[in-house]
Amino acid sequence: MIDISIIVPSYNEAESLPHLAEWIDRVMREKGFSYEVIIVDDGSNDGTWQVTEQLHNANPCYRGIKFRRNYGKSAALNTGFAAAEGDVVITMDADLQDSPDEVPELYRMIKEDGYDLVSGWKKKRYDSKLAKNIPSKFFNWTTRRLSGIHLHDFNCGLKAYRHDVVKSIEVYGEMHRYIPVIAKWAGFGKIGEKVVQHRKREYGVTKFGMNRFINGYLDLMSIMFMSKFGKQPMHFFGAIGSIAFIFGFVALIVVIIMRLAGVIGLTRSVWFYLSMFAALMGTMLFLAGFIGELVCRNSTTRNQYLIEKEL
Repeated sequence: MIDISIIVPSYNEAESLPHLAEWIDRVMREKGFSYEVIIVDDGSNDGTWQVTEQLHNANPCYRGIKFRRNYGKSAALNTGFAAAEGDVVITMDADLQDSPDEVPELYRMIKEDGYDLVSGWKKKRYDSKLAKNIPSKFFNWTTRRLSGIHLHDFNCGLKAYRHDVVKSIEVYGEMHRYIPVIAKWAGFGKIGEKVVQHRKREYGVTKFGMNRFINGYLDLMSIMFMSKFGKQPMHFFGAIGSIAFIFGFVALIVVIIMRLAGVIGLTRSVWFYLSMFAALMGTMLFLAGFIGELVCRNSTTRNQYLIEKEL
């Protein structure tokens, strides 16, 4: 088994990839690591695949996977995880904002300190404070409170994993933000953190808009929900159903008593219809949402992506 697999999800990063490859090669040679670099081209249209082919031809350590269209970062990571053969797996972005100089220490923390997963922490950032820094801090605080994992930067692209971890977890949709949470509930509880360098973007533009914060929280709720009730949905729906039934039953008794007392007419009471409507609609909405998530999670095609080419 080789020492390190480096997975690089790439979407329109033709300008930065040659510089990143040169940097990775230098670090690997200096430290004497055996390695592979898996570039997952997420449907780029700027020549990213041509650059990947050139890198592969120059150095067989470079492998390439090309999606036929853009599926997103989670799809790229999941496909890279499946292909990785290294004892330690490193993920990093292709935009040169992650430093390959961090790789040797991340490797050491996995191998010597015994971590299952080490996540980078970009303590000093060069992103827009209003658009990224402040929302990210709030997002990370919420995730810490809900998951119980004490990381400062869940969404940092620079992470290191033990080989067993990437072969045991599945990332789909936009779940890449919560890989530490997914790993924890898969039984890999030794999760560490390392302060890493954050560099200014030199080429291209960011691929993520403000909608990532809305989608991020929805994904977090989904992960928390599935981790607690995915195997035992009756624990959730039984509780909701019981509460709804008790509410409806009590409301019906009160309305009947008021009808017998001559205070209201049974079929003319707005409270009767409101209580029944709330109980039925609440139960149906929760049920529909959860069944939809179960269908997505258990679908045989949820992680099937059209791969056009592979090196």
